[in-house]
Amino acid sequence: MRYSIITIVFCLVFTNCTQVQNTETQKKEETNITSDSAKSTMLGKESVVFTTASDTELRLEKTNTVIFETASQPLENEVSVFVNPKKSFQSFLGIGGAITDASAEVFAQLPIEKQEEFLTAYYDKEKGIGYSLSRTPIHSCDFSSHSYTYIEEGDKELNTFSIEHDKRYKIPLIKKAIKAAGGELMLYASPWSPPAFMKDNNNMLQGGKLLPEYFESWALYYAKFIKAYEDEGMPIWGITIQNEPMAVQRWESCIYSAEEERDFLKNHLGPTLEKEGLGDKKIVVWDHNRDLINHRANTIFEDPEASKYAWGIGFHWYETWAGGDPMFTNLGNINESFPTKNLLFTEGCQEGFRSDRYQFWKHAERYGRSIINDFNNGTVGWTDWNILLNEKGGPNHVGNYCFAPIHGDTQTGELIYTPTYYYIGHFSKFIRPGAKRISTVSSRSHLLCTSFVNEDNSMVNVVMNQSDEAIDYKLYVGEAEAISMNIPAHAIQTIITNL
Repeated sequence: MRYSIITIVFCLVFTNCTQVQNTETQKKEETNITSDSAKSTMLGKESVVFTTASDTELRLEKTNTVIFETASQPLENEVSVFVNPKKSFQSFLGIGGAITDASAEVFAQLPIEKQEEFLTAYYDKEKGIGYSLSRTPIHSCDFSSHSYTYIEEGDKELNTFSIEHDKRYKIPLIKKAIKAAGGELMLYASPWSPPAFMKDNNNMLQGGKLLPEYFESWALYYAKFIKAYEDEGMPIWGITIQNEPMAVQRWESCIYSAEEERDFLKNHLGPTLEKEGLGDKKIVVWDHNRDLINHRANTIFEDPEASKYAWGIGFHWYETWAGGDPMFTNLGNINESFPTKNLLFTEGCQEGFRSDRYQFWKHAERYGRSIINDFNNGTVGWTDWNILLNEKGGPNHVGNYCFAPIHGDTQTGELIYTPTYYYIGHFSKFIRPGAKRISTVSSRSHLLCTSFVNEDNSMVNVVMNQSDEAIDYKLYVGEAEAISMNIPAHAIQTIITNL
C-alpha cells in the first residue's frame, strides 16, 4: 500500500512535469512563431520619404522611396533610429495655429486668390499641411489693433454682451478655415484679461488681478462667449482659463497664483459652465511656460474638486527668456504624475520680427525640436501662435512684433512662406487626429525623432537632423528589418509606411 502511494505520487509528478514541459515547448514554439512573424512583417514594405532641407530647394518634397530589408545587429559606429510599433502611448489630438485679430485683419487685406491659396496651404490635407485645430482669443490680446471687450465698461450683469466686433474680420476667417479643413476644426479659446473694471488695477494691461466680486460675472463671460460663437456655427471644443497667468505684460494680462486659479476653477468657472449646459467643454489650466508648470499641476490636479473640471494643462515655450534650455522633461514628469490629464501646447512663436530673417533656418529648427520633444514627453496637441502676420510682424497694438509661418505683404499682396511652415507640415500633414504615438529613439543626439501610427494603419516617422553634416542612418522597425536613409544637414524628413 505504501509502495503504491509512492508510485502514484511519482506518476502524478512525472505526468505533471511532462505536461509542463509540453506547455513550455508549446510556448517556445508559439514564441518562435510570433518572433518569426514579427521578423517578417516589414520585409519588402515600401516607405515614401518627404524632405525639407536648408540650402536646397527641398520643401516638403517627395525625395525617394525605400524598401525594408533584412538588417543585422546595428554597430556602435552606425547611426540608427529604433521604432517599436508594439509600444504605443498617447492619442494625437491635432496640430494647428491661432486665428487672432491680427491674422484676420491681414487676411482681409490679401487679394481673393491669395486668400484661397492661404486657406489651402494651411487647412487642405492633400494640397496643404492639414491643420486640424485652432486657438482664438476671447476679446483682445496684444495681436489686436486695439484693446476691447464684448461688454460696456462696468456692466457686471453682462447685459450688453455682444461679439459684433469679431464679425468683421475674425469670425469670417474662422468659418473659412473650418470649411477649408473639410468642415471640422477643433477650436478652443483663451482670454488675455478680464475687462478693466473687474481688476484691481482697473486696467486690461499690465497684469493686475480679478477682483472677488467679479468671479461669477467673469465665469459667466466664458459661457456667453461659447454660446455666442456656437450660435454663429463655430463649435467650441474648450477653453483655457487665462493666458500666461504669471506674467505682468505691457499688453492684456492678468495674474493668478496656482491657488487662485484652482479656486476660481472649482468654485466658479467649472460650476458655471455646468449650470449653463456647457459641462462637456474641456477646461485647460496654466497656459504658460514649462518652467513653473509642475507647481501648477500639483496644486490643481491634487485637489479633487478642482481636478474634476480640468481636462489637462496647457503650456508655452518661452521659458528660454531666462537664458536656459527648453524644459521638456517637466512635461514628462506631469505625464508620469498625472496620467489621466492631458498636455496641450497652446502657444509658441519666434519673437523679435526682422524682415531679413524670413528664411532663417534656426527658427524652423526651434519648431521641429519643440514638436518632437513635446510629443515624446506625452503632449497630445500642438498649437502655433498667429497663422498669419503682415510685413511688419503685426498688427500689434503694443509693438510686440513676431514671426508667423506665413506672412502676408499687404503692400504687394504676396504670401511669404518661411521654413517654419514646412517644418510644421512634416507633422501636421501626415499625422492625423486619432493617431497613436509609438516608441522611437535615436542612437545619436544629432537626430531627433518621433513616430505615430494613424488610424488607417500608416506609420509616420519624423526624423530631424540638427547637425551641420549629412547623416547616413538606418531606421529599424522591430528587430530584423530596416531601411537605409540619408538625411541632409539641417533637414527634416517624414517617412510613411503602410503597416
